Amino acid sequence: MSEAEWRVVRPLLPVPAWLEGRGGRPEGYCHRVMLDAVRYVVDNGVKWANLPADFPPYRRVHAFARRWQVTGLLAELHDRLRDRVREKEGRLPDPTAAIVDSQSVRAAVNIPRSTSGWDGGKKVGGRKRHLVVDCLGLVLAVAVSAASVQDRDAAVPLLQRLRGQYFSIRLVWADILPGARKPEQRDQPADQAKCQTSRAGPSPTGSGSLSLSRTDRA
Repeated sequence: MSEAEWRVVRPLLPVPAWLEGRGGRPEGYCHRVMLDAVRYVVDNGVKWANLPADFPPYRRVHAFARRWQVTGLLAELHDRLRDRVREKEGRLPDPTAAIVDSQSVRAAVNIPRSTSGWDGGKKVGGRKRHLVVDCLGLVLAVAVSAASVQDRDAAVPLLQRLRGQYFSIRLVWADILPGARKPEQRDQPADQAKCQTSRAGPSPTGSGSLSLSRTDRA
């Protein structure tokens, strides 16, 4: 992490309790070193045990990342950085439009069959990640399912969660499969997600959009 990056990230990190006089033991490694180690694992896709020796012991790094994940600190750090990027681009922190799509990826050999499947369209066996991003491509919500799960089936709970987290969302663009029904035509009414959806006319490629009650600046 460069000095410029650290100057941006440091104010967004939680202050350890012992530095504020609230008790607890001083941490053995600074947050900057631990975040550098986590970024290395994520960026290179290596196993925790293969973390280079110039980083802290991998067990300590894994415990650090796991603790921040469980307590929601990693998600909060991500959201704060995303808000900073949106403000820098001249947009409001809360988006009003989003894009939802999915990607099937091959699963590792140790992934159980109960959580993986076969995507007949993409001819991929494994899992599928469903992503909602804003108009800048910044992540708003993520869901992981078996690759056999249809996009339209995974979109309902994903958009419900999106609506619960971002009340400002008014427009969602999505790929519409030919013959797919609107969310409100499915077994679960769309009003349970606190949004009214309507499909734009599908294009020859089968893509369309889900429009909510109004459109603001994204």
